[in-house]
Amino acid sequence: MRVRFRLPYFTQWGQRIEVRGTGPALGDWRPEQALRLDYDPATGYWEKELEVPAGTTELRYKYLLIDEPNHATHWEWGPDREVALGHEPYARVVLDEFWRAPLLAENELLTNAFTQAIFRRPAQSPCAPSKPKARVADSAVRFTLAAPRVSPEHCLCILGSDEALGAWDARKAVVLSDAGYPHWSADVALEAPDKPVLYKYAIWNPATKEVVTLEAGPDRVLPPVHGRDVLRRRHDEQFRYPQGPWRGAGVALPVFSLRSKQGLGVGEFSDLKLLVDWAHETGLKLVQVLPINDTTATHTWVDSYPYAAISVFALHPQYLRLDEIAELQDATQRDEFNRLREELNQREFVDYEPVTQAKWRFVKLLYQQEKAAFLADAEFQQFFAEQKAWLAPYAVFSGLRDRFNTVDFRQWPAEFQQPGNLPEQLLQPTHPEFDEFGLHLFTQFHLDKQLRAAVDYARSKGVALKGDLPIGIYRHSVEAWTQPELYHLDQQAGAPPDDFSVTGQNWRFPTYNWAKMAEDGYQWWQQRMSHLARYFDALRIDHILGFFRIWEIPNHAVEGLLGHFSPALPLHRNEIRDRLGWWDDARLTQPYIRWHILEELFGPAADAVRAEFLEDAGHGAYRLRNEVNTQRKVEAVFEPKLATAPADQREHLLALRSGLYRLLTEVLFVEADGTHGEFWHPRITVDKSRTFRDLDDATRHRMHALYVDFFYRRHENFWREQGLVKLPPVRYATNMLICGEDLGMVPASVPGVMRQLGMLGLNIQRMPAATGIEFSHPNDAAYLSVVSPSCHDMSTVRGWWEEDAERTQRFFEHILGHWGQQAPFYCEPWVAREMAVQHLHSPAMWAILPLQDFVALDPHLRRPNPLDEQINVPANPEHFWKYRFHLPLEELAQATAFNRQVHELVTQSGRDTPY
Repeated sequence: MRVRFRLPYFTQWGQRIEVRGTGPALGDWRPEQALRLDYDPATGYWEKELEVPAGTTELRYKYLLIDEPNHATHWEWGPDREVALGHEPYARVVLDEFWRAPLLAENELLTNAFTQAIFRRPAQSPCAPSKPKARVADSAVRFTLAAPRVSPEHCLCILGSDEALGAWDARKAVVLSDAGYPHWSADVALEAPDKPVLYKYAIWNPATKEVVTLEAGPDRVLPPVHGRDVLRRRHDEQFRYPQGPWRGAGVALPVFSLRSKQGLGVGEFSDLKLLVDWAHETGLKLVQVLPINDTTATHTWVDSYPYAAISVFALHPQYLRLDEIAELQDATQRDEFNRLREELNQREFVDYEPVTQAKWRFVKLLYQQEKAAFLADAEFQQFFAEQKAWLAPYAVFSGLRDRFNTVDFRQWPAEFQQPGNLPEQLLQPTHPEFDEFGLHLFTQFHLDKQLRAAVDYARSKGVALKGDLPIGIYRHSVEAWTQPELYHLDQQAGAPPDDFSVTGQNWRFPTYNWAKMAEDGYQWWQQRMSHLARYFDALRIDHILGFFRIWEIPNHAVEGLLGHFSPALPLHRNEIRDRLGWWDDARLTQPYIRWHILEELFGPAADAVRAEFLEDAGHGAYRLRNEVNTQRKVEAVFEPKLATAPADQREHLLALRSGLYRLLTEVLFVEADGTHGEFWHPRITVDKSRTFRDLDDATRHRMHALYVDFFYRRHENFWREQGLVKLPPVRYATNMLICGEDLGMVPASVPGVMRQLGMLGLNIQRMPAATGIEFSHPNDAAYLSVVSPSCHDMSTVRGWWEEDAERTQRFFEHILGHWGQQAPFYCEPWVAREMAVQHLHSPAMWAILPLQDFVALDPHLRRPNPLDEQINVPANPEHFWKYRFHLPLEELAQATAFNRQVHELVTQSGRDTPY
């Protein structure tokens, strides 16, 4: 068989097009053996024909542009092209194709969120299948179009000037098959193949046999087809929708916050079906959740933090619906279970410890009851075989955690501190200790089963599930136990100061050893993404800035102020000397402590603090004693005091501890790791420090200029390169729709890299990305983005409205447009509605509102106290994640008037229709 490649592309001098792919004809992807196409200036096509060896069943290839003057290689966008040749009945195939351009917003509609959920094709398709392998004539054209955005009850059709295409009679349009969805195709034997054909694609209603929407733009043109025994594969790209780009709306709520009558005091995976039903009824196309991985480290409230998973693969046992596993056979146990369900479901918050204790108690009973059948279950055996790589070490890790009462594997007996062959030994069903570990196999099997059932249900309703990928791993996790070489366990990850926390955030996660991860092409990340794709069609990457640079904090620090970006280009002290005009190690790099600062921080207690914690450093300066000269040491000194102090003394002790923390951050520079004082980073937000304030005017000016250059100019290209190396293996590991949480101190290069990779950004109205403005407007959001009025790390719109009356007034006038009017003290339902409408009418692809912000529209459904609606308080490292939606989802489904209102808003914004 002969195959001819044809691609229209206008190049510049010195550029050429070539094809690389599998098989010797295409060079097996080797650059030196690629198929170079020839350019025909008369037609504007790059072409080349080759003889495909007998027995070739498939071609896999991509086009690429070679810019020889610049030695640059530019691949076309998308996955490898695949052309099946094994049973093709023609002697010659012409691949009449078009360059797949990157940076096209429509490309993201080819992700699983749309192809597997929102526009998922029905099992019984209404589109008559064509027979692409059957020979229809001496020559034929196989029209193919990539078009995911087609309503499940509709089809694609083609009509045109040739009689075989209906001669523009819509009643005679050729219906395309969706057998290869999201690609549609039909084989057509043209009546006049030797003449140019004009044609267009259209949306077809098979029930009424009518064209619903004809694509916009000029007619497409098919040049004449010459020769016999030839199949011309015309592969078009992008249906041209006259209605503009697709836009959808979604709802966000953590799984643990779901409330149903069947739960056990906490949301469960099966409850997602109820939220999906509500979303479907109100026209929403997406349900977003927080991380769902197992965080069981201490069996206490500390484990409520969903971003500190002990496994990046295992699911949290709290989400298990126990009575979907089996019914307890013991009547007394059943009665106790039902009593606990009633008791825990009456609580207004997730009472984490009693809930998890109840879950584990009954899971263990069910395990013993069902053990024999479970181990013999072919479905479990398949699950174990497929997931063994992470499941086996996780089960052993969890069992050893409970045996030794600590998740810190460094405190386990020596023979258990490294996994070795422990999983193989301890997971033998005949092993006398097997049940310690088999329990966790049992739990994960049923969690996986229930979550996948919820995922399938959501997809059947045209609703995509969006997960959340934490940027870090827990220091005492399965991954740190099994692959410690992939992490810097002597460092801590966090975030620099922002609107969430003026002292920064210290997540206490280790940072990644990116150099080690790169050695195998980032396999760890690709495995992690592939596992998430088992459950989600879309994904939020938490703190995506971490792929460009992470905020790294030394282990001796508690807060984030003493951290620095990593990787970075620190300043040599000689460079600092040149920029400032002088260098003094004590003044620039040691805590700047003077009496007036002690009075500012400690007030009447200043003298007592000086006596207990400081020593004279001469010349009016003080230094902290050795026992409190780091934040970790201060923390250790105050921990026993706080544990035993009466309630009326705790506030004083906390204030003293906070003041000592502040003293330790009064530096202008922090040392770059391992450089022995040679290289330094300016301290973040140094302009807000007391040590900066006390500099002379000239030095302050020079320090400010150095600071701005370091944080906003010096690293831009460097960090851009970091993102372009680390993000593509993550982005292209799966076909999920990827959204990045890019809030905070965002390098200028980040939006461009995300746009280049087709990753959606996040726009929170009260955290504008642009500098110099107080609020962003949803109308200004880019299409490839998500707009939201709030997120889990901040107050809801109602809570925020009451925080600062002057700020609220400015928002009321400048953003909501009520010039000269007094803003209401409370966020009334009509105000919440105006804010929701702004977001829904945004040009952004997605408007996703927390469920709390949706019910703010209804005076009867909203929670009485908006302060009870906030999920997380980032400034409080001891915050417990216990928020629970105040209404059972069964009741929300019955709120007819409210649901109608939400649906009307979604419909009016154009977010409830495919075209």
